[in-house]
Amino acid sequence: MANILIVDDEPSLLRTVRTMLERQGHSVSEASDGKSALRQFEETPFDLVISDIYMPEMDGVEFLIRLHQLFPRAKIVAMSGGGRLPKDKALRTMSTLGAIDVLEKPFPPRELEEVVRKALER
Repeated sequence: MANILIVDDEPSLLRTVRTMLERQGHSVSEASDGKSALRQFEETPFDLVISDIYMPEMDGVEFLIRLHQLFPRAKIVAMSGGGRLPKDKALRTMSTLGAIDVLEKPFPPRELEEVVRKALER
């Protein structure tokens, strides 16, 4: 299946999403912020990145911009539960910047599965 990187500063969400994706047969790596995710992607390009927006060190917006500068064909799905901006506005911003899909936290496993499937088909 696919090699997927999950980026979020919430350890419980990382574990949950990792478990769901591994059950589908994917290989999954984790990063707790955009800065470490960018380093991982430079070492091992991933088939898909699922990234939160609000994180320390380097947030999801800056991460998406930098990743697309270095790897224009990188596929990113943005996710958010809210923060400085309402989550719908934050997710729309990420779509405008190049995220191929968005997930609004909390999301059911079936929605994650569908978004990942569609993203990998693109």
